[in-house]
Amino acid sequence: MPTYQYRCTECGNELEAVQKFSDPSLTVCPECQGELRKVFSAVGVVFKGSGFYRTDSRGSKSSTSPAGAKSSEKAAESKPAEAKPAESKPSPAPEKKSA
Repeated sequence: MPTYQYRCTECGNELEAVQKFSDPSLTVCPECQGELRKVFSAVGVVFKGSGFYRTDSRGSKSSTSPAGAKSSEKAAESKPAEAKPAESKPSPAPEKKSA
């Protein structure tokens, strides 16, 4: 269960409460009966290990193939296609301007 931090808008009293997500927020200060507000602060999160960069979790092209693809289809996709020699056409000679 998460711990929520509250601060009274009237007396400045701060308190912490362990509540379920479904529990209603506290609204009344136990000391002065003033209005309580939730205090939001930065959460300390430490990521350890690999896989936290965009490029770390990216696999090869086969990882994006449909789940139902057969292994033989995956193998066929990963093989490079045979390169056909390009037909060479003679490039036209540049035209010379006559004077």
